[in-house]
Amino acid sequence: GDGAHLSKRVDRPLWGGQWCADAVTPIMKKTYEVARASVETALTGAELLIQGKEKTVYTLCRPSGHHAGPRVFGGYCYFNNVATAAEFLMPHGHVAILDIDYHHGNGTQEFFQKHREIFTASIHADPSFEYPYFWGYAEETGTGQGMGSNLNIPLPRDTSPEEYLAAVERFCARLEEFQPAFLIIAAGFDTHIDDPIG
Repeated sequence: GDGAHLSKRVDRPLWGGQWCADAVTPIMKKTYEVARASVETALTGAELLIQGKEKTVYTLCRPSGHHAGPRVFGGYCYFNNVATAAEFLMPHGHVAILDIDYHHGNGTQEFFQKHREIFTASIHADPSFEYPYFWGYAEETGTGQGMGSNLNIPLPRDTSPEEYLAAVERFCARLEEFQPAFLIIAAGFDTHIDDPIG
């Protein structure tokens, strides 16, 4: 009625980036259930590794999760599957994460940029021209105790297969230094030349 509730000052907006990093990641009727099932799939795979029942596990997690960070969701990602699995595995040994999606795994990097027990790496399109734009530059190597625990390999447009393999070799050299007990690969396949968003 009287509009008195409108006079309250809101210190920060309740929209526009506070919880979601973009305007293309909708929340629908079943979003929570589907996103939770995706995380549970990643956790099932991690549990199989811990139990020693499997040496290699492939989990099909959809929606993906690498853009979801500790503060926001976005990029069609609601919960970070690989970050959740890595946290679950961490008490059992060091964990390395390699993200090969066309887009940088900014959420995963944000989760672990201060941790030295988890090594994160991302081979992706240069963020100077591609989403997520504000993350994924080579100089982002971790902070605090996590300094050196993050490797970003941004690639230019029209990267050749040889250049891509050289980036993989850079990752492998760092992986040998880190000696993880577990390796998680966030396998986005939008690097294909005909992918509509890659």
